[in-house]
Amino acid sequence: MGPSGSGKTTLLSLLGGRVKEPTGGSITYNEQPYSKHLKSRIGFVTQDDILFPHLTVRETLTYAARLRLPKKLTKEEKQKRAIDVIYELGLERCQDTMIGGSFVRGVSGGERKRVCIGNEIIINPSLLFLDEPTSGLDSTTALRTVEILHDIAEAGKTVITTIHQPSSRLFHKFDKLILLGKGSLLYFGKASEAMDYFSTIGCTPLIPMNPAEFLLDLANGNLNDVSVPSELEDKVQIGNSDTETRNGKPSPAIVHEYLVEAYETRVAESEKKKLMAPMMIDEELKSKVVTSKREWGASWWTQYSILFWRGLKERRHDYFSWLRITQVVATAVILGMLWWQSGGGSPKHMQEQAGLLFFIAVFWGFFPVFTAIFTFPQERAMLDKERSADMYRLSAYFLARTTSDIPLDLILPVLFILVVYFMAGLKHDVCAFFLTVLTTFLCIVAAQGLGLAIGATLMDLKKATTLASVTVMTFMLAGGYFVKEVPVFISWLRYLSYNYQTYKLLLKVQYKEKNDWVDGIKVGNGVREVSTLLAMVFGYRLLAYISLRRMKLHSGA
Repeated sequence: MGPSGSGKTTLLSLLGGRVKEPTGGSITYNEQPYSKHLKSRIGFVTQDDILFPHLTVRETLTYAARLRLPKKLTKEEKQKRAIDVIYELGLERCQDTMIGGSFVRGVSGGERKRVCIGNEIIINPSLLFLDEPTSGLDSTTALRTVEILHDIAEAGKTVITTIHQPSSRLFHKFDKLILLGKGSLLYFGKASEAMDYFSTIGCTPLIPMNPAEFLLDLANGNLNDVSVPSELEDKVQIGNSDTETRNGKPSPAIVHEYLVEAYETRVAESEKKKLMAPMMIDEELKSKVVTSKREWGASWWTQYSILFWRGLKERRHDYFSWLRITQVVATAVILGMLWWQSGGGSPKHMQEQAGLLFFIAVFWGFFPVFTAIFTFPQERAMLDKERSADMYRLSAYFLARTTSDIPLDLILPVLFILVVYFMAGLKHDVCAFFLTVLTTFLCIVAAQGLGLAIGATLMDLKKATTLASVTVMTFMLAGGYFVKEVPVFISWLRYLSYNYQTYKLLLKVQYKEKNDWVDGIKVGNGVREVSTLLAMVFGYRLLAYISLRRMKLHSGA
């Protein structure tokens, strides 16, 4: 416990293996240093509730169980464990309700916090860390949450939590207390003995007060309604302006210094001796900690398939929102009316339709980039959290994340082409229609790759959007419609533009049999264009994956 900025989260993160160990001191588990294997024995509930808003409570916990529980358990056993946790946490009433978020109505704050706890206790961890699990909850909900944690501890687990302004009922639920102030230790020992300790150093409340409130006041250096120790009174009477405030009380800095010194002289040595006393630890327990081999809860293919279906369930709501469908259909209808039955074999008709084909290449080269940019920056917190717990391999996540969009991405373009193709009177040929759809789809997947690469490399939405705007505009200008004769020193830009490759392929599909030159562009056999687009599809994604891998190393996850 301690005021904001006292170092509670930092200490918890160090103990939980979420950040690198400091240069001084060491952290051991059963007398062994931290190893990757320990991730499966430690549960860590972050302060923020990081959950997918469109998944239900049952789906969220089932996916966690299938990814985190050992391989030796069957799918049915893992699902049963998820249901058991739902009942253990009292979530049965809302198990089929969506989690919800900023724009999606879902479960309450207390239920959401319990789902986060369920995500961690599902693996039956030996150690459970929680960062301020009662923040933002009313006193009754907070008490119920702490009672659940108390029951977990009673079952033989070690539960370590930071707590922010607990009620007196909550405070008395805890066994041991660490009181921090500005990164220093002010008290360590039994929670029930904390008030007695501070009374021995001259700090007692002058009015009836919640013990937690009293302790936080002390940690903040605030002695209002608290007796002033005689040593500090002497300093105030001297009248040193550095040691007193306007109300005649010692300054917070002096109070902090006094509390740290009192702890170090009276308690620290005896507590250290107790902690450093050798303990008889079973060799079998030691061996369980010392192994450094990672144990994945599922095979690579199982991880991929679980993440693929989870991605489909989570994002189908966004893809098929009425706003998105209206946007695509409305654009298609407007294009169809503007180029209404514009087909014909004359050069004039061909030149008019070239404008439509170029717009299709630009529209489906622009739309996916700005959708894909948000993919990794928005999911970074979830990726950090799940990768820190070793839920899955990064390669399985990346492939599932990039391929689960493909079935959803194919539906709206087909709808778009169906409307535009026949309204505009493009080539009446089954093969030509399907080739147009395929070309458009290839353009979408290449554009998506660019968006993924930019988003994963920068991981900052403002910077990524700015870079994407400049890149997409450059590709559009070099796309072969606005400028026919590009200067030699910048002609290479055309070959990097997926708009140019798509435009050439669309021209080939429509007019190859009529003319080798359309709108100043030579229509080839299409092999080079397809090869270039495929190279972009895989090249951009490889860049995105490498960027994610580097991000992982920097974050220490």
